[in-house]
Amino acid sequence: MPVPVPQQRDVPAAETSHGADHGAALTVLVIEDDPAGSITGPELSAAAGTRVRIRTARNLTEADRLLTDDVDCILLDLALPVPATTTATTAAPAAPDHRPEPAPGRADELAVLTHVLRIAPLHAVLVLTAQDDTELAAEAVRVGAQDYLFRGELDARVLSRAIRYAVERKRADIAQHQLTESGLRAQENARLERGLLPTPLLEGSDLSFAARYRPGRSRALLGGDFYDTVRTPDGTVHAMIGDVCGHGPDEAALGVELRIAWRALTLAGLCGDQLLSTLQQVLEHERQSEEIFATLCTVDIAPDGRRAGLCLAGHPAPLLARHGRPARLLPYEDGGPALGLLPRARWPRRQVELGGEWSLMMYTDGLIEGRVGAGSRQRLGQDGMVAMVNSRLEQGLTGEELLEAAVAEVRALNGGELTDDVAVLLLGRDPERIRRRGRSASRPGPVSTAPPATAPAAASAQRPPLYGP
Repeated sequence: MPVPVPQQRDVPAAETSHGADHGAALTVLVIEDDPAGSITGPELSAAAGTRVRIRTARNLTEADRLLTDDVDCILLDLALPVPATTTATTAAPAAPDHRPEPAPGRADELAVLTHVLRIAPLHAVLVLTAQDDTELAAEAVRVGAQDYLFRGELDARVLSRAIRYAVERKRADIAQHQLTESGLRAQENARLERGLLPTPLLEGSDLSFAARYRPGRSRALLGGDFYDTVRTPDGTVHAMIGDVCGHGPDEAALGVELRIAWRALTLAGLCGDQLLSTLQQVLEHERQSEEIFATLCTVDIAPDGRRAGLCLAGHPAPLLARHGRPARLLPYEDGGPALGLLPRARWPRRQVELGGEWSLMMYTDGLIEGRVGAGSRQRLGQDGMVAMVNSRLEQGLTGEELLEAAVAEVRALNGGELTDDVAVLLLGRDPERIRRRGRSASRPGPVSTAPPATAPAAASAQRPPLYGP
C-alpha cells in the first residue's frame, strides 16, 4: 500500500510552490515510488502556515539529481528499493560521516535510509512507512533520521509539524557539530602553537628576545613557519627560523618536528653543515611527499655577543642593525639550497661580525611577499623591508615595538591581511642595559620571603605572544 505523501499528482519529478511568504518557504523532497498521495501541497502549506515547495522523485537516481542545497527536508519511503548500481553522486560539503551502523538484522530494512543519509548529510530526513514497528522506528532515528512517521497517523497538521521540527533539529545538530569542530580546531591550534612557537631557552644570556607570528588570512590553523632560540652551556646563543612549503596541518606538524629536532641536535652540540644535514634526513623521512621542502636560517652567537656564525638553507638573509649605522642584510651569497631539494647538499657556515651593540631580525618570506598597495602586483621585497625597518629605527623603536610596527605596516601596505604566515624574531645586545643590569644585581636588596616562581609561571612570562589580527 502506498504511503500518503504531500504530492502534486500530475507533476512527478518536478517542483511546485504554494503560499506567498518567500522568506519562510520550505523545500521538501519526497522520495516515493508511487507519486499518488492523500495529502496535497495546498493542504500542507495551509497546515504549515508558510509556503511549501515540493519536489518528487520516484527512485534514488532521481533523488540524486533533485537533491540540492536549498532542500530543507527529505520525506523518504522506507520500503523503497535500493538498486545495486546506485552510487552517491551528490556532493557532501560536510565533515566525515560518523553515524552508527544499523543493528544486526536491520541493515536490509534501513538500506535506503543509510544511502540517503550518506548522500545528504546536511539535510533533515523524515522516514515514512506503513509498518507500525516501534523498534524499527527507534533504530531509524538512532542511525540518523530526525523522525519516523506511520502512515495511519499521517495528516497535513502532523506532517507539517514534523517537517518543521525535523528541520530545526537538523540545524541544531549541525550547529553543535560545528561548535565541536571549532573546539577541536582550537585545541589543535594551541598544540601547534606550543610546538611551532616555543618558549626560548635563554636563561643566563644578556641578549634581548622578541617575536611575532601572524597566521595567513585563509587558514584557521597555524602554518608551516617555525622558530626557536636556545643557549647552550658554553654560553653560545643559537637561533633558528624556518618555513615548510605549504599551509596545511601536515606542513605545520612537519614544522614542529623540524623545530624539536633542531633544538635537540643543537643542545647535543651539532652546528652548521652537520646540523642541517641531519635535519634534512629528518625531513626526508617525515614528509608526505618528495615535493615538500623547508627553508631554514640558523645563527650561533658567540658568548661575548660580538660575532656569529650564519647558515642559510634557501631562506632570506637576516637583517642586522648596528649602533649608529643603518640596517642591512647579512651576506647570503654562500647559502645552500632548501632542505629536501638536493640529497647531498652542503650548507657552509659564514662568520659575521656583529659589534658591541646590535639588533638581528630573522623572518619568514611572508614578511616580504606582501603587496605595496591594494591591487598592486609589486611586492615589498627585501629592499623595501630594509627601508621600512630603517625608518622605524630612526623613530627610536626597538624590541617588541619595532616588530609590532613592522608587521602592522606590512599588513597596511598589503591593503589587508597577508595571504602567507609571517614569523619574525628579534635578538639584540645593548651594552648599557647589560651594565645597568650588572649594577642592579650587585646592590644588596631586601630578603624576599616569597616562594620562588614555579617553572610553568616562569615559562609563561618568557613565552612570546601570538600576534593575531
